[in-house]
Amino acid sequence: MTEIEKLQETVAHLLRTVDELSAVVARQDREIQRLGARVGLLMEREAEREADASNTIPLADQRPPHW
Repeated sequence: MTEIEKLQETVAHLLRTVDELSAVVARQDREIQRLGARVGLLMEREAEREADASNTIPLADQRPPHW
């Protein structure tokens, strides 16, 4: 096997690895977006629940006691 063939083989493996990693990153990005939307929805629901439970400022909007 010549040096050029070895380099071509290495490049082919690297390209396959890059493609596989790209697919993983794309899938993870979709999952992060989905989870972010769910967290936002849960935060809205919790804020509404806190507002309905009392007439105070929701805990998420209050300053921590050390401020």
